Amino acid sequence: MNELIIELTEVSPREFFGLQNANIDLLKKFFPKLKIVARGSKIKAYGDEEILEEFDKRMTMLLEHFGKYNKIDENVIERVLQSESKEDYETPVSAGEVLVHGVSGKLIKAQTANQRKLVELMGKNDMVFAVGPAGTGKTYTGVALAVKALKEKQVKRIILTRPAVEAGENLGFLPGDLKEKLDPYMQPLYDALRDMIPHEKLESHIEKGIIQIAPMAFMRGRTLDNAFVILDEAQNTTHAQMKMFLTRMGKNAKFMITGDPGQIDLPRRVISGLKEALLVLKDVKGVGVIYLDDKDVIRHRLVKKVIAAYKSIENVD
Repeated sequence: MNELIIELTEVSPREFFGLQNANIDLLKKFFPKLKIVARGSKIKAYGDEEILEEFDKRMTMLLEHFGKYNKIDENVIERVLQSESKEDYETPVSAGEVLVHGVSGKLIKAQTANQRKLVELMGKNDMVFAVGPAGTGKTYTGVALAVKALKEKQVKRIILTRPAVEAGENLGFLPGDLKEKLDPYMQPLYDALRDMIPHEKLESHIEKGIIQIAPMAFMRGRTLDNAFVILDEAQNTTHAQMKMFLTRMGKNAKFMITGDPGQIDLPRRVISGLKEALLVLKDVKGVGVIYLDDKDVIRHRLVKKVIAAYKSIENVD
């Protein structure tokens, strides 16, 4: 008897198998002449070579669908197993709106007019500055665009970085090695990625260096080719740091720089690299700039009121 072994390396077996192995039971109904066993991260099938070849083909289609949409159910399985081509089972979505199909099929979209402008700008320019207050979706939209570019093989890796300014908290007093000290500071970037990439695949990408999350100091001396690079919290870069970062740009690279000039944590009299770059590069072709405001806030409705209240005080000062 012939044997076929399929290993689920970057897919959650629990999600792929379904509740109480419902998806595997459905596969067994469609392939009654095969003995199918799902255990751990492997699916084993036993039977005639010709049927195994068809099973392997359909499993490849299912895994590709899961990889794209991060979701699979009985309806999808039935469509895939009965279809002749991708067009027969691909999930229809509104044209151009969805950036990424996130975890459990969550649709990640640009939700405001300025976020949609940000997406358009990124399509037309290799370097884009997204400037605005907290909660306007700058980083989240940027990470979605990076994941989209990676999935569509426009780039080979994603690099996310932040200047390690301590914002009033001394990292040296935190326990652990350098990575453990910095991970909490990088948490917003991890959070966005976890919304968009299943846990197993994300861990695999980080382990292989396909996705890199590191403080800005780690960028020095590197040339970043074939990468979608996001510099977050850019208002906390100095002149030297910003210049160093911008000149890391290599072939086939996309750079997005996000920041909020209203939340600068640099020492007094130190000029923000973000503010300076916006002035220096304002007439450079290929560099896009988008300003987001409180109308783009997509957090709790009180966040808009908080931003407005502080803005009124700052205007008085």
